[in-house]
Amino acid sequence: MDLNSRSDIDISAYHLENFFELSADLFCIAGYDGYFKKINSAVAKVLGYSEEELMSRRISSFIHPDDQDKTAQHRKELLNGSPLYHFENRYITKSGEVVWLYWTSMPVAEEELVYAIAKNITHKKKEEEDRNKLIAELSALNADLKRLSYTTSHDLRSPVNNLLNVFNLLNKRKIDDEQVQQFLSILKTGTEQLKNTLNDYVDILAENDRINTEKESVLFEDVLKKVTQSISSLIIDSRTIIQTDFESLPTVLFKKSYLESIFLNLITNSIKYAMPGRNPLIDIHTWVENEKQYLSITDNGIGFDMELVKDKIFGKHQRFHDHADSKGIGLYLVHNHVTSMGGTIQVNSEIGKGTSFVICF
Repeated sequence: MDLNSRSDIDISAYHLENFFELSADLFCIAGYDGYFKKINSAVAKVLGYSEEELMSRRISSFIHPDDQDKTAQHRKELLNGSPLYHFENRYITKSGEVVWLYWTSMPVAEEELVYAIAKNITHKKKEEEDRNKLIAELSALNADLKRLSYTTSHDLRSPVNNLLNVFNLLNKRKIDDEQVQQFLSILKTGTEQLKNTLNDYVDILAENDRINTEKESVLFEDVLKKVTQSISSLIIDSRTIIQTDFESLPTVLFKKSYLESIFLNLITNSIKYAMPGRNPLIDIHTWVENEKQYLSITDNGIGFDMELVKDKIFGKHQRFHDHADSKGIGLYLVHNHVTSMGGTIQVNSEIGKGTSFVICF
């Protein structure tokens, strides 16, 4: 006997049947009359019916009502000799659950049969549904935050302007105390900085009403200087020491207002959650590693238990310490600023030893 012919016989008589039956995909042969003629065990397993039940009913009776019409239309095209590729529809299982199937079907007119393979893509559809839901929620949240930011920035400008007018009306020559004059100067500088910041936010929100924000070349030194000027009294009163090293990476392509917000939130957090009896020490430095750009802001504060808070650290309204001024929004904003620009942020902390934030741009 010819070995090649023996091999052909074995494959057609046994191996192909085994392949048909053992496949995890749904294999079926359907007649032009709308009934299954042959199915593998995967069909029965996914739909939950016995082989006898599946073969005794029209295929259309298993299809989700909302997909009946489009399936019927594609079936007409099949019967006219057009192969079916990349077709998705829903089936109702015996238990009442909905499953999504992804079909490839080939008609054979002379046999009046359709040879079809389907993949169960229910899990992918569920992931897609969850992703779309998340995108919708994030879009709504983004819109709310924009409205809140615009309203807050806009409405705060009036009292800030009034405060600046008060400073302008003050006659410093009538104030003999040098320390009071110094405090007034600090307050005026901080108020002017607040006014400029509010104006910047209003301009940004008014001109840039889209998710993808354009990047610009930003000097870390300039951003730090602006932020520390705005909170100079807080830094002085807390005796905070800020060490910096921007030599390896002096600039970054980022949104300037976002980077200012990141610096402001992380620095004020470091001061706010300082270790009692220990002057706050904040180390800020940048570097390049494996062609990636990094910024780290590390403090020597009270820290927190990473095991307890690691899944909540950047959540909205999450508070990890009892502090009167804590609103649970700062780290949430930091995370959104970083991720909206395509970056990532990691945090490491230990109780009593401090916290380190590392941003990869």
